[in-house]
Amino acid sequence: MPWQEMKPMDQKLLFIADHLRGHFSHSELCRRYGISRKTGYKWLERYRQANLEGLKEQSRRPHRSPLTTPYSLRKAIIELRNKYRVPLGAKKIRAILEQRFPNQVVPSKSTIYNILNAEGLVKHRKRRTRVSPYPQPFDPVTAPNELWSTDYKGQFKLGNGQWCYPLTVMDHHSRYLLGCQGVKGTKTQIARSCFIKLFKEYGLPQRIRSDNGVPFASRATAGLSKLSIWWIRLGIVPERIEPGKPQQNGRHERMHRTMKRATTRPASASFAAQQRQFEAFRREYNEQRPHEGLGQTTPSSHYVRSVREYPSRLPQPIYPDYFDIKQVHSCGVIAAHGGQVYVSHLLTGEQVGIEEIDDGKWEIYFGPIRLGSYDLRDKQGWDTPYWTVKV
Repeated sequence: MPWQEMKPMDQKLLFIADHLRGHFSHSELCRRYGISRKTGYKWLERYRQANLEGLKEQSRRPHRSPLTTPYSLRKAIIELRNKYRVPLGAKKIRAILEQRFPNQVVPSKSTIYNILNAEGLVKHRKRRTRVSPYPQPFDPVTAPNELWSTDYKGQFKLGNGQWCYPLTVMDHHSRYLLGCQGVKGTKTQIARSCFIKLFKEYGLPQRIRSDNGVPFASRATAGLSKLSIWWIRLGIVPERIEPGKPQQNGRHERMHRTMKRATTRPASASFAAQQRQFEAFRREYNEQRPHEGLGQTTPSSHYVRSVREYPSRLPQPIYPDYFDIKQVHSCGVIAAHGGQVYVSHLLTGEQVGIEEIDDGKWEIYFGPIRLGSYDLRDKQGWDTPYWTVKV
């Protein structure tokens, strides 16, 4: 009686029926059904305990697993996740569990993460479209005004309930704090007004370093923004640190920590009062506070004004003679090669330079910034062919 000719449940029912008739010994019965004596006794015992229900397939899952996280630990993990205003991650939760349960084996970081994920306590982030990377490494800095750094110190509420966004600008070489202006937002026009004031007072730097946030950068070609386009027109090269690496603007970040302690704890009642705090801090930081990185001297003893003046008219970028100069039309395209090349909508009205670097391959620049390249062999469209710049 081959086992494969019938379903396992039918096999068990026939085995029990033949056993109850008593026509065969247990050994003979097991031999006829092709099972071991141990399996036969197991079926009989299950039938005695639960009748036909006992013959159904049983779960092979062990009654107890020594590797399963105990309920007390699972409960503690969930409580720790929900306890703080800023939720703790698996690494910090594990460190607290090791202190709270010194005599127990604490789950690994991946196990804690899986527990949190199963409870719906992990918020999965969407992948962000990153700003185009800026060429690294940065050029060295050996004198004042070769590089300015800029950033917004995290916004905070004033006593009257208004949000304040401190825009700070510092000379990288001398650590001289050029400006600290409390403003009402991060719009381009507000930032531009602040920089115009600084450019008129201190002249123009060669480069300005910032992070990848607004208004310094955008998701447009080469990460350009309206503000950085204006800088380039002024002959200033924008630099951007890599995402998630504030240490590349470490001097500025260190100044921010000092400024926060001195001017925002507590915050003032109004913009005017807060600005007075910023100006008092700037004078102290530049003229009185010795700086370890400057041999315990003050930033003001190392800073001199730039010889490059802020122009009365905004100049056009300068390109080599072997570049073809093109005007960016509406919708961000230039007319070239009998068709159109899409550059960036932010550059509408600006002049760009194109250079052939290989047979049919062209590179495109805005001032000193390389925007990307395009290949005439990658033509799209029919009556009016077009190409797209690739970074």
